[in-house]
Order: sequence, then structure tokens, then C-alpha cells
Amino acid sequence: MNQLELLPQLESPAQLTDYTDEQLLQLADEIREVLCTVVSDRTAHFASNLGVVELAIALHLVFDFETDRLVWDTGHQVYPHKLLTGRYAEFHTMRQQGGLMGYPNPQESDFDLFMTGHAGASVSSVLGLKAGDDLLGDDGRKAVAVIGDGALPSGIVFEAFNNAAGLNKDLLVILNDNEMGICPRVGGLASTLDKARTAPFYDGLKRDVQAFLNKVPVVGQPVENVLGGIKDAVKGFLHGGMLFEELGFRYIGPVDGHDLFALRRYLDMVKNVRGPILLHVFTEKGHGFQPATQDPVRFHTPAPFQRSDDNEVISIPAGSAPAYTNIVSETIYREMEADPTVVVLTAAMCAGNKLDHVREDFPDRFFDTGICESHAVAFAAGMAKAGLKPIVAIYSTFLQRSFDQIFQEVALQGLPVTFCLDRSGLCGPDGPTHHGVFDHSYLRPFPGLTVMAPGDSHDIAPMLSFALEHDGPVAIRYPKATIETVERPPQPITLGKSEIIRQGSDGTFLASGTLLATCLAAADQLGQEHGMDVGVVNARFIKPLDTGLIEQIFSDDSGFVITVEENVLTGGFGTAVLEAAADIGLDTRRLHRCGLPDAFVELGDRKDLLASHGLDIDGLVQAARAIASTPASAIDD
Repeated sequence: MNQLELLPQLESPAQLTDYTDEQLLQLADEIREVLCTVVSDRTAHFASNLGVVELAIALHLVFDFETDRLVWDTGHQVYPHKLLTGRYAEFHTMRQQGGLMGYPNPQESDFDLFMTGHAGASVSSVLGLKAGDDLLGDDGRKAVAVIGDGALPSGIVFEAFNNAAGLNKDLLVILNDNEMGICPRVGGLASTLDKARTAPFYDGLKRDVQAFLNKVPVVGQPVENVLGGIKDAVKGFLHGGMLFEELGFRYIGPVDGHDLFALRRYLDMVKNVRGPILLHVFTEKGHGFQPATQDPVRFHTPAPFQRSDDNEVISIPAGSAPAYTNIVSETIYREMEADPTVVVLTAAMCAGNKLDHVREDFPDRFFDTGICESHAVAFAAGMAKAGLKPIVAIYSTFLQRSFDQIFQEVALQGLPVTFCLDRSGLCGPDGPTHHGVFDHSYLRPFPGLTVMAPGDSHDIAPMLSFALEHDGPVAIRYPKATIETVERPPQPITLGKSEIIRQGSDGTFLASGTLLATCLAAADQLGQEHGMDVGVVNARFIKPLDTGLIEQIFSDDSGFVITVEENVLTGGFGTAVLEAAADIGLDTRRLHRCGLPDAFVELGDRKDLLASHGLDIDGLVQAARAIASTPASAIDD
């Protein structure tokens, strides 16, 4: 189907109540068609959105979210919600600079309450909204959280459940159970939920409940009776429901998440029931597009592809150059081959971190904790204390969730845990929820924690080897970007020592991380076009700093110093250099810091974002010329 009839005319979800059942089913088909189209020329979240089409329609049919509250946990599943809330005309801009964000965004629409890019906080947020509404006299507002089974094991979810039951607030939590996070879910809770799917009574119970719903009014005491009957059934047969019942939630389900009209009936039934309720919905990741259902991991965020007339995938050739993620993964593999004490932990990001081959070949030394970053770090600390060499492979933005564990369980104990921080720096179209631009700043304060950033491909293997042999915690950060190589004879890794790539009499670029090649290109251009002799240093270490090198490049005859980092300037690498220079008593007036501003950076292509913040060749050339041309008298003033 290519012709869209309903979706272009849908300006508000209020219009859904005027649709016939046939039109609602047609609308679901049209949404899936648009989802298939948007991924044809860009990387976008796909399979998870295909799985919640009917759920999104049913929610907007039953509730009025201009008044009621709705928070989508891990908001990459909100594409249908965006289409239902009047954003079809802008949908072609999804995940493009200046366009729609791939997550909820309150700046786009009042229907988006929170910018949710990290899993687990939806129940807490909705509970807070409900408590606030009640205190302010708006107790008629309904409160709904949609959370996936992949996010369910997060500790904050259970904290919220406990609090919600204690407060006895009218709260609806919809558990979207598709057996997946980004990767297949893991852990004991996953096994518990699987029992609900495989219980032989499931189909019969579903029919019995549906019969109830067809006969019983959806308001008042009869509803309570129905719920009581379901509760008894759950207690008698459904292992998964017992967990939520014991947590203080009234459990309803399981429900077929692709039966639009059953969903509507269930939502109608629970809409006005008092107290916390959990509605368990079974969905299929990738539903409606067979290639995605067959390979939901690949189609979570697939590379751009086209469809044949038979709805088969036609891949679009991609570039051949490997990414930093791939090189780090291969290096981890080699370290595990060489040393049986090396173990790897990830938090539901096996595919994202390109660790599938590690999991397959070293299953006893690979640990996927699920979306439980805090646990992963504390778990790794225990392993290190036992004598292992744990590598914690987590995106920079997600490691923020384990700040306390980095402090208490790792740094305070001085334990040798290696953190591989993928997606450090700008994360392109994922936008502000995923940009890893704070790790310099949040890791620097911890005593004894070494922080490193490879300048190019040559640095990765020796840095990881150094980290695994170092007697203390080490973090290595690297971007989601194509690998670059600076041709030179690399110097060995020594704690706190930088690598001088070239000397310069007019000034020096002091590069932190993979902008090293950009700094070299800028230095070349300054020499060729402006006759400037500019040096370049590969800092390698954010902490500890190479104070000897800093003293050298701040000498009277060395010219300006420009620090370059893909991190916020606040508390970042440049700030560390400035502090160190001031402590030594050096003149820092010719220091200029290039980095990211004290603001959340928008989404967009990484190269474009770097350019817009002066972190491309032209931006660095301009910065160097500006500081070099500033008269000494102006600096003295």
C-alpha cells in the first residue's frame, strides 16, 4: 500500500473516535507503511515501532492525552504516537537536523511530556505527575506509563512500583512485552514473563476474559468483579502476574497487543478503576513486516534499505571503513583469547557494542545484565575484587546511570575495572538523550580513576592492554564514528603521558580523542594558507594530565594553546588543562578551549554538529587565527 487516505488528514487523536472499525485497521496499515518508508534513507528505530501501532491507537482512542498523562518509557517506540498526534506532515524530517526527534520531545508537542531516551523512569515520572495533579486538584486526570519488558528489570522501576503501591495512586502501567530489548531480554524476570507466554491456559483465559468484557459494563462494581475473577485466575495459573500482585499492583492480562479492539475493551475496562494497575500486553517486535519479525535485533535500528514489490529487503551498500566500535570489539576479543581472567559485561547492548562474537565464543566470560547499568558496574567491582579483569562496555550516556557505583564500588575501592565508553561525544541523529558529551566532566572528579581517549586507530589496542594491566580503574572513551588513522610511529602508552605529533612555534592544538586528525588537517591548512607553524599533541589522557607537556607548551616562545575535545567545556578536558596550568603558575591568557557549549546539543549528522560548534577544520583554523592575531596588549588588558 502506498496511497495514504487517513493519516494525512489526522490532525488530532480526538478524530479517532469518529473512525469506523474498518478505518482504524486501515490507519494501522498506513502507519506501518509510513514507518517502512522513513527508514529507506536513514537509520531509524523501526522494529519496536512496528510492534506498538495498535497499542498507540488504542491508547489515544480511550484516553484524552490533551488532559490525561502518558509517558513512553525508552521513547524510541513513539513514532506511531507522533503520527497520531498531528505530526505526519513533518514525519519525513525524523532524526534529521532541525526535524522531528526520534524520542518524545516536549518542544515538538504537548503530547510529549518527557524527553525519554533512557529506560526505566516512566513509572516514576507518571507517578510524580499523578501525585502532583492530585495535590493541585486535578485528580480527574488519568496517568499512564508504557514500559517494555527490556526496561522492567531496572532498579528504578521496582522503586517506583513500591512507592506507587504505598501511595495507592490511580496509575496504569502498560507492560509492552515483546520478549526483546535491543537484544533478547535476559535474567530471571525474563524467565518469569516467558511463563506467561507459554502457559497452556493463555488462549483459554484470553477467550474467557473477552467474553466477560463483551457482557459486562465498563464502569462501577461489575468491573471490580471482573477484575477479581481475573486476579483469581492469575493467582491460580499465571506465574508472571503473581510478581506484580505481590508488589501491590492489580494485574490484568495477558492481552494480545495486536488485537486493536481487544486492547480498546481492556483499556476501557481499567480506565476508571482505582489504585495501581498493570496491564500486560504481548506484542511482536517488527509486527507487520516479516523481515523485522524474523530478525528484530538487526531491524531495531537498521541501516537504510529499500523494499521490493514482495516486501523483501533490498540492502543499500554501506561504506567499508570500520567504526571505532568494531575495532574496540576486535581488540576485546583478542585480549580475551590471550588472558582467561578477562571478562566482559554489557547492559543489554551486546549488538550495539558489536560483541556478538564475544558472547558466542566466550559464553562463560560474557555477562549481559539487561538494562541495569548500576548493577553491571557493582557486579564488575565484585569480579575485580575476586581477581578477574572486567571490561564494562556501556555507552557513555548510559554509564551516567551508574555514577554512584563508579564512586562507591569501583573508585573508592581502587578496583581494576575497565570501562569502554562507546558513543562518547556526539551521537548524531539520536540527539541530546544519547550524546555522550559529559563523561570527561563526570569521571574527572573520582580520585584514582584514569580517563583515556584514543586519538586514532593506533591507540586502541595499547590503551586497552594498558587498562587491563593497570592497578586501578580506567575509562576509555570513543565515538560512534568511522575509524581514522594518523600515520606515524606511535609512542607507547605511559600513564599520564601525551604524544607529540609535531612541534609548532606559533601555537599548539592539544587534542583529546579522535579529533586528532581534524587538528592535524587544521594545522596543515594554517601552514599552507597562512604561513603558521602549529604543533599538534595527542593528549591520550584526560586524567592524569601530562603536566610536563603542559608546562612546555605554555612557555613564552610556544605561542597559543588550543584544547580540542568532543565534550562539554564545563568541567571538561580544556578546563582540566586550565586548572593544571594555573596550579603550576603558568600564563594562561593565550589558552583557548574548543568544545561543546553549556547546552544540550540538538540532533543531526555528527559532522554537521561538529562544524556548527567549531570542531571541524574550518572552525579550528578560525580559532587559531583569532587568538594568534590578538595583540599582546589586548591579552594583557
